[in-house]
Amino acid sequence: MRRVVITGAGTVNALARDLPGTLAAMAEGRSGIGPLDLPDVERLSIRIGAQVTGWEPEALFDRTKLSLYDRFTQFALVAAGEAMAQAGLAAVPGDPVRWGCVMGTAGGGNGTVNDAFRAVFAEGKNRVHPFTVPRLMNNAAASHLTMAWGLMGPAFSVATACASSNHAIGLAFQMIRAGMADGMLAGGSESMLNFGGLKAWEGLRVMSPEGCHPFSLGRTGMVQGEGAAVFVLEEYEAARARGAEILAEIRGFAMTSDAGDIVMPSVEGATRAMRGALADAGIAPAEVGYINAHGTGTAANDRTEAAAIRTVFGDAPPPVSSTKAAHGHCIGATGAVELLACLLALRDGVLAPTLGFQAPDPDCPLDVVPNVARTAEVSVAMSNAFAFGGLNAVLVLSRA
Repeated sequence: MRRVVITGAGTVNALARDLPGTLAAMAEGRSGIGPLDLPDVERLSIRIGAQVTGWEPEALFDRTKLSLYDRFTQFALVAAGEAMAQAGLAAVPGDPVRWGCVMGTAGGGNGTVNDAFRAVFAEGKNRVHPFTVPRLMNNAAASHLTMAWGLMGPAFSVATACASSNHAIGLAFQMIRAGMADGMLAGGSESMLNFGGLKAWEGLRVMSPEGCHPFSLGRTGMVQGEGAAVFVLEEYEAARARGAEILAEIRGFAMTSDAGDIVMPSVEGATRAMRGALADAGIAPAEVGYINAHGTGTAANDRTEAAAIRTVFGDAPPPVSSTKAAHGHCIGATGAVELLACLLALRDGVLAPTLGFQAPDPDCPLDVVPNVARTAEVSVAMSNAFAFGGLNAVLVLSRA
């Protein structure tokens, strides 16, 4: 089967609106979590988040096109533009039918839904914006990316809650490896930081009112973020032939279902996903030098993931960090944003820290790179995503 590499990466998130700024923030241990600035915030119990502030879409997009773009689509287009530029591509090389796009999102055009509900129920209007459906549909970001770069091959969206973008990247990887495509844009985008979106999440009682402390004793829950990360995936030989800089190679991918509880995670399901990704890559556990954990900061997730990691890697697992205390839990985009930390480890030898760490939890016996980044020689990295609904997706990457 064909080898698959990453030749471009782009992002918009609370840390920065580009890749260099995001990697610098991760290396420096900065957090993008702060007070939320949005309508009706005083009616929320949770008033913190990792928000993309000062976003001015009118300066980025043509006004006629902007009417079609929900915020999550805007993030995706900007991130994809950076990824294509880094890959050295103004247009796709070769046959556009051999290029496609897979994007992950959980909420899709959630901001559009919030605005429509507000107009109808709160303001008493009898009509909503005529482009409400094209803006809110989950495939909107993927569709607009195909239009922006003329991608005529396989294109679709994946919605598997917090594992959406890992599934999207993994499926794009599999299609190139199997010969169904030569290149893909893949990643995730999410924007649920609005009154309706946050009220829904408040109902689950998994969100922290004060901060995110993954794997730490006394952690109080997750903090939601927003943003996007998009990658250019190409067949290895074609990328080399055109002289592209290779950021990393995707070596393996696996996905499993817990088939158990709709919100409670499973050690067994996470274990099977990690083992499956390693087997797919042909890599032994001892070769992995860094794991970017799902690490939400909730009591159940962190405990379960720690147990699964110990099951797969034994009593001395590699360093593990959760970057969600930096960029927030970006839901369907979170795996894509977190994959940037794997690139940081592989390319620069820097392990992004687990911010907000206060004290070791006996139920999470891991080296979590607490609070301060660390330098290390890493040739193989793993990225975990374990979602509500018991849907798990794990990627394994290496230096090319």
